[in-house]
Amino acid sequence: MNPDELVAENKLAGLAKKCRQKKGLTKAQVARDMGVKEPSVFHAEESPDKPYTKLRLRMIEAYSEFEVVGPVFVLREKK
Repeated sequence: MNPDELVAENKLAGLAKKCRQKKGLTKAQVARDMGVKEPSVFHAEESPDKPYTKLRLRMIEAYSEFEVVGPVFVLREKK
């Protein structure tokens, strides 16, 4: 992943999981760190369609060297 790279919201789940795994943490450890229950971490990583965006962002920022800035809206000229 490159700094300033745009990431689609549905890709945040996989990125959060990668960050956790890279740090060698279990879902239970992350749940304790984040103050949530373990199933929430599971859903944040495995269910990109579920609304766990805030948890995903917290995980990415806590377990990687990146800061998440967003949301981003792009305007395109009408065709």
